[in-house]
Amino acid sequence: MRRNEQIRARELRVIGPEGEQLGILGRNEAIAMAKEHGLDLVEVAATADPPVCRVMDYGKFKYETQKKKQEAKKRQTVVQIKEIKVRPKTDDHDFETKVRHIKRFLEDGDRVKVTVFFRGREIVHKDRGLSILERVIADTKDVGKVEQEPRAEGRTLQMLLTPVAKKSGAQDAPAQED
Repeated sequence: MRRNEQIRARELRVIGPEGEQLGILGRNEAIAMAKEHGLDLVEVAATADPPVCRVMDYGKFKYETQKKKQEAKKRQTVVQIKEIKVRPKTDDHDFETKVRHIKRFLEDGDRVKVTVFFRGREIVHKDRGLSILERVIADTKDVGKVEQEPRAEGRTLQMLLTPVAKKSGAQDAPAQED
């Protein structure tokens, strides 16, 4: 953004410090008006004919813009992909523990990649791997949904689960009138 003496156009459409239109003024006249208010003349629309400039405190404007960026960065959430690995011969108790981990990851808002590894001749029994993944889907259907169906890649079967959107209680309750 150009400001004050950096602005090159002879005529400018000027907007005052309160947002009011001041009309089309000469460059030097507009700069003098900004200095009179103790503010800067900042070019906000350089491609317009004539260019649009605003009388504002440029330092304060930059500071507020930076603060808004920081706030937006704080509010954004980073979604991670967690991976859970199981084998076709994984015992029931171990399976239940892994399902608990999957549920916790989904409740935290992360996506979960569930992988079934086959070793040696286990690859012949891909149906066991599919049944394990179907059990995972059934056990986590309340907190997650399947984003990527189970598919085979080499010696593994993989699928991807995503968290189900949470419903807020305020929307579900009907409005009561007195």
